[in-house]
Amino acid sequence: MESFSAIKKRMKSVNDISQMTNAMQLVSSAKMRRSQLLHESMYPFFLFCVESMQEMIRNNEHLDNPFFVLDQKNEGETWKIGYYVLSGDQGLAGAYNNNMVKITEDHVRRKIMENTKKNISTSYELNVFGRLAREKLTRLGYNVNSSFSFPISEPTYNDARQVSAIMRNRFLKGDYDLVYLLYTHMESSVKMEPVAVRLLPVDPKSISLILPDEVTDAGMAVMKGSELEYFPNSDAVFSYLIDTYTNAMVFGAMVDAFASEQTARLTAMENATENAEEMMKKLELLSNRARQAKITTELTEIVNGAQQAEKM
Repeated sequence: MESFSAIKKRMKSVNDISQMTNAMQLVSSAKMRRSQLLHESMYPFFLFCVESMQEMIRNNEHLDNPFFVLDQKNEGETWKIGYYVLSGDQGLAGAYNNNMVKITEDHVRRKIMENTKKNISTSYELNVFGRLAREKLTRLGYNVNSSFSFPISEPTYNDARQVSAIMRNRFLKGDYDLVYLLYTHMESSVKMEPVAVRLLPVDPKSISLILPDEVTDAGMAVMKGSELEYFPNSDAVFSYLIDTYTNAMVFGAMVDAFASEQTARLTAMENATENAEEMMKKLELLSNRARQAKITTELTEIVNGAQQAEKM
């Protein structure tokens, strides 16, 4: 059994950790409430833009617009892929950041393998929001764009506009043939899942991944059975709407990621605080036993000393 003083030192350390995790739990709780309010206020607009785009694509199969046309690659050519990965700047959020690193690695490897089977080369670039995933992916040897540095905390629509403008410009310049958004999609406070969504060119299949299960068509954006008319033509309308669509997609991803990170950190701190409390209970039992053993030892020494004195 450990000594009484050693157990006391452990109890002090556990108590200090418990106070820290409890404080972080309160901070995360406040941030989570703000992020959920932001998520709830943003989501109708985000869903409207996504559903509208889905409906437009469904009614216009042949679009002559670079943001809607997927290039075809022949053997010997190269797919240029741009990834925008949304992770956090801080740790202590459970597996949140590690999950983002994992989905990034898996997606990059899968694309390389698929293209290799077709004798097509793959080049990619990782643009990572947040510090932790950027540092880890860099250490692992992935091609991380060091000039791209963007915070993920407290996202605003203006932030999303800046990032989506960078994406569109690099796509039009030919830096990327494909642009993917990788982030954590929060369906509820207990269900969060890392997802990879192809942002450019616009992909109806990727869009369907982030729609709620009960939404199969553009139920909010357009009445079912109605016909859309575009003036002066569909290409002109799409060219105008693509900015709003990409802004909404990026903003939705940023808000989802921020809310997911705060929820994950709150859960991690709650678990850590509970574990510390459980450990304190066990240490208190050990402390009581050690104190009783110490008292017993001292009494035994006193009795033995008295007996020795009597014999003398």
